Amino acid sequence: MKNKWACLAIACTATLLLSLDLTVLHLALPQLVGDLGATSTQLLWIGDAYGFAVAGLLITMGNVGDRIGRKKLLLIGSAAFGAASVLTAYAPSPELLIAARVLLGVAGATIMPSTLSIIRNVFTDATERTTAIGIWSGMSAAGFAVGPVVGGLLLDHFWWGSVFLINVPIMAAVLIGGWLVLPESRNENAGRIDLASVLMSCAGIVGVIYAVKEGSYGWIFAGGLALLTLFVWRQTRLAEPLIDVRLFRHRAFSASIGTNVLAMFTMMSMSLIFAWYFQLVLGWSPLQAGLAGLPGGLAGAIGGMLAAKLISYLGRNGVVALGLFLTGLSFLYYSSLGTSLTYLVLLPVMMLGGVGIGLTFTVNNDNVLATAPRERAGAAAAISETAFELGGALGIAVLGTVLNSVYTSAMTGPAQARESIAGALAYAGTLPADEARPVIEAARLAFVEGVHVTGLVTAATLAVVAVLAFVGLRGVPKVIPEEILSARVS
Repeated sequence: MKNKWACLAIACTATLLLSLDLTVLHLALPQLVGDLGATSTQLLWIGDAYGFAVAGLLITMGNVGDRIGRKKLLLIGSAAFGAASVLTAYAPSPELLIAARVLLGVAGATIMPSTLSIIRNVFTDATERTTAIGIWSGMSAAGFAVGPVVGGLLLDHFWWGSVFLINVPIMAAVLIGGWLVLPESRNENAGRIDLASVLMSCAGIVGVIYAVKEGSYGWIFAGGLALLTLFVWRQTRLAEPLIDVRLFRHRAFSASIGTNVLAMFTMMSMSLIFAWYFQLVLGWSPLQAGLAGLPGGLAGAIGGMLAAKLISYLGRNGVVALGLFLTGLSFLYYSSLGTSLTYLVLLPVMMLGGVGIGLTFTVNNDNVLATAPRERAGAAAAISETAFELGGALGIAVLGTVLNSVYTSAMTGPAQARESIAGALAYAGTLPADEARPVIEAARLAFVEGVHVTGLVTAATLAVVAVLAFVGLRGVPKVIPEEILSARVS
């Protein structure tokens, strides 16, 4: 196909914006405390709502794309994403901002599986497919890096809503380019979507994540888990399931999905922690904070582009395990951060972790797509993206809760100061200078203590997952030819 690299460029642009949108808000969170009066719980929901909505709908939207056409769904989603961005930018209260973020998530769920499934159908050569997915993964990582920089530039000159208005012209470009260049592809033999499966998957995923986030609703977690179990059982009884559960019999698929969850778990927590650490502990401006985190994300893009070459030397299991190990090493260092910092020491550690994440995402995404036949590329891509969103949402929910819990237990003073470091600094601003200074110092020390615990927990988790990935992906071919893919799931 002559225009396949142009198709890749459009898919990468859409992916870049979606990943940028996940991190661009992090720098604006401190402003939301003052401008909208958001509480610490509302701040977590503002950050999580987008990911929850996407995670709940990805499986459904991936199947919709397989049926109505991936190009059509991408164009519809792009238009909806631009409109929802405007609503988000002008939300007048925390509650309406959370609702607008949900709408953004609904639109994002239509775009994410479409980009990967288009790549899967356009690039039929195994080596080209791995390279294309490496570029796609690199652009996704670059979005995480560029998001804070773009956000910092805007927040230095405009109000927090400006970080969402930049979505509009980019999505307009994706809409026009996609209309002109992208080929249409769909599963011509697909049947109707099972509505009961849609409801089970959405309610089950959101229920499980919500319960984990709140940490005190065991009955909701049990209910969500029961719905997901029932969902999986129902898929085995349907002629046209939303998820072909037979895919999970293959180690290349199941092990890659599992490691993607943990990789995204760490990536989102790293982005959130640094956004707060640079601004509220070190006192840097939003732009300085964004620039400080840029090399780590760009290193992720480098890792994505190196992955295809390293597979021939280390094998797929070796590359994934190496990526997770490198990321774990970076978090081990983060557990020693203090209230002052020599950036030149932090820089190579951030880049090491970024390369590791890029290696992991690229190989795992290629494994997932290569395992599924092309006619079900949308559903397979949706499973992969659901793993991303589950990992990202859980990363903010779980590690954010760990960070806040340690901060609250270590911080003394009135309730406002103990709720979050942003609340403590806002409270200190109402005090005379001599009284404010010890409050600020105590808040920064308490936050850093939370970073230490979070870093150690994450590093230990990644070390275990690196071993599991090395064993789980052992024996997966270095090159997975197109002609054996359908046979694997027939």
